[in-house]
Amino acid sequence: MENQLPGKRLNKYMADSGYCSRREADRLIQEGRVQLDGRVGALGDRVLPGMAVTVDGKALSGESEKIYILLNKPRGIVCTADPREPMNVVDYLNHPARIFPVGRLDKDSEGLLLLTSDGEIVNRMLRAAGGHEKEYEVTIDRPVTAEFAERMMAGVPILDTVTLPCRVRRTGERSFNIVLVQGLNRQIRRMCEALGANVTHLRRVRIMNLRLGKLQPGQWRELTEREKAELLESLS
Repeated sequence: MENQLPGKRLNKYMADSGYCSRREADRLIQEGRVQLDGRVGALGDRVLPGMAVTVDGKALSGESEKIYILLNKPRGIVCTADPREPMNVVDYLNHPARIFPVGRLDKDSEGLLLLTSDGEIVNRMLRAAGGHEKEYEVTIDRPVTAEFAERMMAGVPILDTVTLPCRVRRTGERSFNIVLVQGLNRQIRRMCEALGANVTHLRRVRIMNLRLGKLQPGQWRELTEREKAELLESLS
């Protein structure tokens, strides 16, 4: 079993260092950019105490204090750490630690985004099977009828699949609140378009136990100890 073998898997060591997620670590290892004690690392390698790990020549430490940040992402900012994207969210935040966004919120949308240096939680949060809720406030260009809400809740055919059942609550003549447990590409916009409506405003207000609260667009804060404990407990 994993916990009976000596040392720590190379990708987990990299994630624990705060450098990247496990998935990103696997990619870097496959590209030959990771060295373990002076040799090119391989998937499945284990790091024993005293071994040196470098990425592109930069030394990593096995542990670092994990950072968890909530940002109210403004419209126009792209949820990527890729420096080739001039409007990437990491450069926008300009945090001194190496952090990356968990999941995506499309460029034309705003609202709650979690950024972290904890590579361990990324895959656990994004697994659809986990049933992790995300809540949004949506405005469309036509009235929100009972039929529209019922069809949204039942599941809408998009992207060669049918969306999972969700919760929808009308909040105004042309606005509604929706709670999803999956995150297909531009899911809410595509669901609305499939039902003959266009989204004019979309804001995420909750991710699991984390709430947008009074954060204004562009503002950010670190998670409280209670929020962090509840989040990690729900992912354990």
